[in-house]
Amino acid sequence: MSAQPVQPVHLDSGAPKTAPAPDARPFKPALVKTVFRGVAPMHVSRAAARAAGAVTRTVLTEIIDGARRAAAEEARPKLLPRDLIAAIDRNVELEVGTQWYVRSPTFRGLLGVRYDAEGAVVPTPRRSESRRPSAAAGAHRFEAGVRRLLRSQGATAVPALVRDLDGIASVFLTDLARDAAMVVREGGVKRFGAVILVMPGQAPPPPSVQGPHDPPTRSGDRRTVGGEDVLSATAMQLFGNIRERALAAAQEVI
Repeated sequence: MSAQPVQPVHLDSGAPKTAPAPDARPFKPALVKTVFRGVAPMHVSRAAARAAGAVTRTVLTEIIDGARRAAAEEARPKLLPRDLIAAIDRNVELEVGTQWYVRSPTFRGLLGVRYDAEGAVVPTPRRSESRRPSAAAGAHRFEAGVRRLLRSQGATAVPALVRDLDGIASVFLTDLARDAAMVVREGGVKRFGAVILVMPGQAPPPPSVQGPHDPPTRSGDRRTVGGEDVLSATAMQLFGNIRERALAAAQEVI
């Protein structure tokens, strides 16, 4: 295998786009900025806040849509936690916000018991272990947006599933903010790459030309997270068709 620079994402690839929900911004810019500032003490531009909110909305919409299809197979109108698991099992692109999985009863049984290097059982993290609010501890802030998204999709969910969607949204947006802050600090996308599978005896393909949202350097200052930084972070966090749709949604609001 040969590592290549981060590949550009072309928005004209023909991938279908997710239709905007009636409530176009369930994750408000003020909430997005709060999450970003909890990660790094940087100014967050309006374009960056709108873009990050649009990306998170797109990801959660895709997850809810997958869960709805799983529930429809059993002729159930209300979504259950097992529908979330089914959606992720069927589409690996939806496996985001993974730090939430160790905290949620929905996923805990699937992960099994975890052990440290000395063979001791690793306890499930608790919210009270840190004085600084974590992405999981702050998940309740996303409940209103999650419920608006559910309504816009014509779906209802049990409280346990709403809690899981809250947590996934919170952890995903925190990871997105962390990568965007890294792009700002390093002046662009530098150390992240993609892995290309190459058959024995086959020469690796030449690296492609950088695209508009994966620039080698950035022109902004090192104190402000901009919309282009969120696009670069999105390209790191997501892959496949969901990345195409998330980037398209973000570019529409920048």
